[in-house]
Amino acid sequence: MNDQYAELYSSYQWLVPSQFNIAQACAHRWADNPLDGRRVAVFHENEQGQRDVWTYSRLSETAGRLANGLLKMGVQPGDRVALIMSQRPEYVVACMAVLSVGAVALPLPAFSEPGHIVSCLRDAMPRVGVVDEITGPGVLAAQNKYPFMNQVIALNLEHEAAIPWRTLLARQPAAFKPMPTLSHAPALLLYEPAGTPSPRGKLLPHRSLIGNLPGFVAAQNWFPVKNDVFWTPNSWQHGDGLMFGLLPALYFGHPIVNAPGRFSAERAFDLIARHQVTNCYLTGAQVNALATAGLDPSVSSPGRARLRALSVGGEPLDQDATAWCAEHLGVAPNLFYGQARTGMIIGNSYLKWPAKPSSLGRPYPGHRVALLDKYGTPCPVGVVGEIVVNQHDVHGDIDPALFLGYWQKDLGQAVLPNENWQQTGELAVIDQDGYYWYQGRKGA
Repeated sequence: MNDQYAELYSSYQWLVPSQFNIAQACAHRWADNPLDGRRVAVFHENEQGQRDVWTYSRLSETAGRLANGLLKMGVQPGDRVALIMSQRPEYVVACMAVLSVGAVALPLPAFSEPGHIVSCLRDAMPRVGVVDEITGPGVLAAQNKYPFMNQVIALNLEHEAAIPWRTLLARQPAAFKPMPTLSHAPALLLYEPAGTPSPRGKLLPHRSLIGNLPGFVAAQNWFPVKNDVFWTPNSWQHGDGLMFGLLPALYFGHPIVNAPGRFSAERAFDLIARHQVTNCYLTGAQVNALATAGLDPSVSSPGRARLRALSVGGEPLDQDATAWCAEHLGVAPNLFYGQARTGMIIGNSYLKWPAKPSSLGRPYPGHRVALLDKYGTPCPVGVVGEIVVNQHDVHGDIDPALFLGYWQKDLGQAVLPNENWQQTGELAVIDQDGYYWYQGRKGA
C-alpha cells in the first residue's frame, strides 16, 4: 500500500479558535439548520428493549431548556455540576446544558461505589447535581455528606429534596445561546475509577475535543463518510467512552448507538446488524470476547456488509484476534493508545499507512510523542521507556488534547521539568520504523 504517514504527520497543523464550546460544536450548531436538526443524534435502547430516537434538534432544544434552568438556579461559569446518571440520552442533554452555560461537567458513573462518589463530590464540591431514578435514591440519602451540593435535579424520581427534571424544563424556553467560552476554559472534570487511593480529577478544556479529532478520524478510517453510524459499548461517563466515542461522533453530526448494559457477543452482533453500524470502538478485551464466543456473524448479514472501521483501545490484540476481525467482521482493527489526560496520541489507520499486528502504531498527526528513560533521555530502538507527549507539536503549537492538570493539585510529576514532556506512566519500545509496542505500566 501507499504509506502516507510521513506526509500526513509533517503537514498537520492545529487550527484551534480562541473561542470554542463543546456543546455548541456537538449539538446546537446542528440544530441551527432545520435539515441537520432532523438528523439522528442518538439511537437509544435499554436492556428491556425499549427504544427511543433523539434528533439533534431534540437534543439541542432539551439542553437549552435545562441550561436556562441551571442559570435560574444560579449556576455560573466555572461552577461544577455533578452528572450522576445512568447512560441515557438525558445524560448527553445534561452534559450539553452544563457546558452551554460555561460550567464544568462532572460525570460520575451510575454504578460507582457510594464511597467513591462521596470522595469525588467532596473533592470537586459541585453546587448542583443531576440524578435519575437509578442513582438518585443513593445520592439523596447521603446528601448530608456533601451539603455544598444543595440543589439536585432528579429525572424520573420524586423526592422532597430534589427538583423534578420535567417540572424544571417545562418552565424554561428552549432557545439558548451558549456562553462564549475560551477554548482553553475548563469543560470536563473526570475522576479515576473506584479503587484508587484518593480521587484525582483530571480537568479537561473545551479544546481537548479538537485535540482528539485527528486520532479519532484516523482510527475510524477517515470518519465521517456519508451514512456513518457509530457505536461503542464503553461508558460515556468515563474518559475513553466520552472523548474517544460520544463527543467526536456528535462533533461530526452523525448518529451514535446507545445500548447500556452487560456486554455480550450476541448483543454486539445484533446491534451492529440492526442499526447498520459502520464504525465501532471496542477494547481489546471486548474484541477477544467476540472472537472466543463461538459465534460467526453471517457473511450476508447487514452488520458485516456495513462495518467499515474498528478502533481498539486498551490491551493490544494478538495476531489471532487481529486475523479474526479481518475474517469475521470484514475489517482490520486499528489499535490505538490514549488517556483522558492526553487524548488519542498513538495509533493505526490502515487506509493511510500499514499496520503491524499487535503494535500500537505511530504517533497521530498533531502529537509529539517520545520514549524517555528514568533520566529523561530518549530511548534508542528496542529499549523500554516511558511514553511521554510534549505540550507542543512539531511546529511549536500547543497540543490541544492535553489536560489542564489535576483538580486543586499541582501537576506534580505529570510533566518533566523544563522539557514540557507529560508523562503517561506507561511503557513501550519503538522499532526501527517508528512503531510503538506496549510493555505495561510503569512500576507494575
